[in-house]
Amino acid sequence: MYFSMFKKLLFFFIITLFLGHDSTAQKRELSIIGYYAGPAYMLDSFPVQRLTHLIFSFGHLKGNRLSIGNADDTACIQKMVSLKKKYRGLKIILSLGGWGGCQYCSPVFSSEEGRNEFASSTRELLEYFHADGIDLDWEYPAIPGYPGHAYAPVDKENFTLLIQSLRHILGKTYEISFAAGGSDPFIDSSIEWKKVMQIADKVNLMSYDLVHGYSSVSGHHTPLYSTPQQEMSTDHAVKKMLAAGVPARKIVIGSAFYARLFKTNSIANHGLYDSAGFYESLSFSQLHDSISVTNGFVQYWDPVAKAPYAFNADRMLLATYDDSASIHLKTKYAINRHLNGIMFWQLMNDKRSNGLLDVMYNVKMRGK
Repeated sequence: MYFSMFKKLLFFFIITLFLGHDSTAQKRELSIIGYYAGPAYMLDSFPVQRLTHLIFSFGHLKGNRLSIGNADDTACIQKMVSLKKKYRGLKIILSLGGWGGCQYCSPVFSSEEGRNEFASSTRELLEYFHADGIDLDWEYPAIPGYPGHAYAPVDKENFTLLIQSLRHILGKTYEISFAAGGSDPFIDSSIEWKKVMQIADKVNLMSYDLVHGYSSVSGHHTPLYSTPQQEMSTDHAVKKMLAAGVPARKIVIGSAFYARLFKTNSIANHGLYDSAGFYESLSFSQLHDSISVTNGFVQYWDPVAKAPYAFNADRMLLATYDDSASIHLKTKYAINRHLNGIMFWQLMNDKRSNGLLDVMYNVKMRGK
């Protein structure tokens, strides 16, 4: 009897120890991914050692080939890659496109020749720079994106063929990821999720700009959860992607290191969910001086969306953004739901110290 009880206690202890190690390992393996669109000399101003992946933003198409446009961009990538010697485990990713940067993606990727030439040029650049992978930021396949850029329903299938071509030519050595819109139209119509995610390593969910510059109604641009007035949110997008067959271990949720300001038409509900027009964007590093009490703003917290916002009643300006509290909750969300990680746009917008990247890292390492 005593021996049997001893075996049960020993078994319970081993399982508890295993689960504890598994939880710790998951936190430590969590990807923290930062896009970077700044000069090479600024990189040393930020705690790059907190990142698992640093994404150069952006390369573009030149004909059918991935092109790095100028000497400054080349210098930036070379600086990024040099940081791998200092920060072991850091991966440097090249990216294509961005908002307004994928004008020719639809026609180029509509042909096998275009896809293969692009994939071959990508491998050449990755080998030349000693970088670690490619991130596709095509905004957007099959649905309207940047005004005037071509799109067609067949983009959805062609995106799958593009990912297949990249994997065939890059092999298993290099990472392949892509940026995904956080809206329902993108998730429903742009990607053949089950086919693509068998091949891609990660999908970087742009769960920001959910209320954007073309919106006629204000709201949270990067909320964690949906509200009765606003369905689009990080959680909403994640649930849709999981339902579409995307493995949780390949989903990276997004956060915004910038605010969006809207000019509203009334002071009702502190400017939220009101008819409005886009006013401007502000980096996180500038934000708190701009939306201070002395500048006429009152800061609020939405307990449903888990998102901060601020309102200036005199100027009828609404600011919607991420802050330390919302980033803390988003990072915990990624850990608790066993997602691949959390990413952000972009590093240049963060504070040089005690910024949002530090919050992500501290939650990852300490869970608090």
